[in-house]
Amino acid sequence: MRVSRRAFAGLMAAAVLSAACMSSPPPPETVIYLVRHAEKQVGDDPSLTDEGQARAEELALTLKKAGITRIYSTDTARTRQTAAPLAAALNVPVEIYDASDLLAFASELTTQTGTILVVGHSNTTPPLVEQLGGDPGTEINEAGEFDRLYVLHIRGDTVRTDLRRYGNRYQP
Repeated sequence: MRVSRRAFAGLMAAAVLSAACMSSPPPPETVIYLVRHAEKQVGDDPSLTDEGQARAEELALTLKKAGITRIYSTDTARTRQTAAPLAAALNVPVEIYDASDLLAFASELTTQTGTILVVGHSNTTPPLVEQLGGDPGTEINEAGEFDRLYVLHIRGDTVRTDLRRYGNRYQP
């Protein structure tokens, strides 16, 4: 049996289309931004300093067009104040998470899609990055490193970590 070129091309196109329809679409990507709170005053549950408030405003400018739909913070003044300018700009509520159970919080985050901001602390943010499958990098300098911005791109079982900086640069 002889098949014309046109018929053969049509059969091939149908086969390719059929194979494309049978394959499942790639899983959606979740993007999670993670930061430590901005510069803080001293004392129990300290607020942000003027420099910290300026950094929180810079974070809002940096992430305003990132498509963030959820914002999480620990229940401390400094983390809530760091999240507040972006939350106000986007009209997105700040949801409180329990930093003492990072494994449960990481599990909750991995069930979500979209773009998320998480504000934590120098001793919780890198471990949360690691729980999510990302690369936490070097230890955060507690005394002065407030500009680290992790960006985790999660698609299925694949996690890509981008480490960025924002606002006034940390100088070790």
